[in-house]
Amino acid sequence: MPYRDDLVPEPVPSPSAAPPQNPGTRRIAIISAGVGAGHDGAAAGLAQRLTEHGFRVDRHDFLDLLPAQAGRLLCGTYHRMLTWMPEGYQRLYAATDRAARPGVVWRALFRAAERRTLRALAPDTCAVVSTYPGASQVLGALRRRGLLTVPAFTYLTDFSVHALWVAPGIDAHLAVHPVPAAQAHAQGAAAVTVAGPVTDRRFIPATAGQRAAARDRFALPGHGPLALLVAGSWGVGPVRRAAAEIQETGVAVPVVVCGRNQALADQLRRDGIEHAFGWVDDMPGLMHACDVLVQNAGGLTSLEAFAAGLPVVSYRCIPGHGHTNAAALDEAGLAAWIRDPAALGPILAELLHGPRGEDQRAAGLALHRSAPGPTSAIAARTGPQSTPGTPTPSRRFPARRRIALTAVTVTATAFLGVAAPLAHAYNETPARFSAVAHYLDGDGR
Repeated sequence: MPYRDDLVPEPVPSPSAAPPQNPGTRRIAIISAGVGAGHDGAAAGLAQRLTEHGFRVDRHDFLDLLPAQAGRLLCGTYHRMLTWMPEGYQRLYAATDRAARPGVVWRALFRAAERRTLRALAPDTCAVVSTYPGASQVLGALRRRGLLTVPAFTYLTDFSVHALWVAPGIDAHLAVHPVPAAQAHAQGAAAVTVAGPVTDRRFIPATAGQRAAARDRFALPGHGPLALLVAGSWGVGPVRRAAAEIQETGVAVPVVVCGRNQALADQLRRDGIEHAFGWVDDMPGLMHACDVLVQNAGGLTSLEAFAAGLPVVSYRCIPGHGHTNAAALDEAGLAAWIRDPAALGPILAELLHGPRGEDQRAAGLALHRSAPGPTSAIAARTGPQSTPGTPTPSRRFPARRRIALTAVTVTATAFLGVAAPLAHAYNETPARFSAVAHYLDGDGR
């Protein structure tokens, strides 16, 4: 069980014990995106580690670097596609993943963010780290043209690597495991390094006492296995079906976290799923209370579960990155991917009571111990002296060009908003969505 004392990893040095390196003189910017919670979660973990290492850290949201509210429109379209038309999102994801470079719409969006990205960087910035594919594309383009004069890194937050993650011009790509590292290398990524994951330090295996206290705090059953079912910060995917199927196995009691989708939590309780939560602030505590994690996206929550000593399964995955992450986690031997509902009960039983669960718990904990962490890789490529990260005034974009880029961005994001309803009509009129997909992946140049 995950609360065994012998599974607790070695103590992590406190922030006060971290060796400072020129504190107050070296500044690193991290660019994430408020798309779900995984990219921001990885950025928060990186910021904590870099601060402990003696860097000053600035955080930026890539969605805010796009003009004319384009970032919010893009995020909303993505959310609607996942919620209303997952088949369309799957086809869009696959189309952009096949492209040798971003399509014309994506290029217009990324180009429009360049000036704001440069202006967001403090003059003494000595490196920039991206935890979001769009930000990586912008930073790589700026590096190639000499407008960004400091190292740029991409921290690959997923176990699978979509083509948009790999941007020419990025100095180094940091992966959490050899499987995504190999995928990035195969796509031509520069200086791929297995740096390991970063998670909140509260995610550690629970002792028996912590487990009992956590169950009491969340009003969960004091005895018997609990399966924690998560659906990301948006609560998307066939969660109701997965929860019902877990309950029907009789192997474990489902405990469901619906993120900000409170309507889903309410519906689950009406369905007879007693333990359904909306947003949970204390996820380390909830993981302490549970015995296995069932996930559908393969993002940050899986890494947190590995650190907490929970075995993980992928089930009823969302399209796109949900499927590719599940395949990569399965290949890595870290999480079984259950494709057949008939296998759900037997595999859960193996993970809860058999050697398969012990093996996966050990592999998950080893993942967090086996690599030096991204901080070391970033520090090794970042010079001891600060270097201006913004261009000289002569390199700034002319006003006419800024107006043109803003207009293109508005048009491009509006076009992306049209992709969702076209995808909804895919089954009856596939040619309509096909035209959108080809345009986005660059065939419509």
